[in-house]
Amino acid sequence: MIFGKIEYLNLLPFHVFMKRFTRSSQERMSMQYYKNVPAVINTRFVARKADAAFISSIAAKKYAHVGLGIIAKKEVLSVLLVPHEGHEKDSASASSNALAKVLGLEGKVMIGDRALSYFFEGHEHTDLAKEWRSRYGVPFVFALLCFHKEKELYRKIERKFLKSPVKIPQYLLQKASQRTGVSPKNILYYLEYISYDLDASAKRGLKLFYRLV
Repeated sequence: MIFGKIEYLNLLPFHVFMKRFTRSSQERMSMQYYKNVPAVINTRFVARKADAAFISSIAAKKYAHVGLGIIAKKEVLSVLLVPHEGHEKDSASASSNALAKVLGLEGKVMIGDRALSYFFEGHEHTDLAKEWRSRYGVPFVFALLCFHKEKELYRKIERKFLKSPVKIPQYLLQKASQRTGVSPKNILYYLEYISYDLDASAKRGLKLFYRLV
């Protein structure tokens, strides 16, 4: 099985979980990872060159998914609109570009770890998830864990991941910090804003986004 892996900080807890999950399961030998940015992972998944992945919500509508996503209940810190820099999309994203369009906001869309660093540096920005929440009162779902096959496996992953919180080892925090330039303290602060549970309120937000886009 090929799993599309997005190495942004927002999925760090999930990757820690998956490392433990595959270590103790029969899937360890068969699970392979393809790493890239969200937009490329979307393309690989649609072309069936990846069996499962967190797919941008705008691209995930037609595909089977479990109750896991990348969800911002309020603000998200890592999906920003930078004003005064023209109308520029982020080529790494799909849902974030569509969100800016739905909100009628112009500027440079910036996502992921680069955006998070920008946020912590204190630059002027609009947090797109926060703007969405203030207008519509529901969470914004940026991605869904979609699959082409092995439904029961991904249901099992969903249940186990949501059942117990993931503690990130210090050495992995340090490694992620070195890779991104975001301090371990700020990584943990950021992860407090990320939810993975596609609960009833998140489903309402997703349904609304599909209606507006």
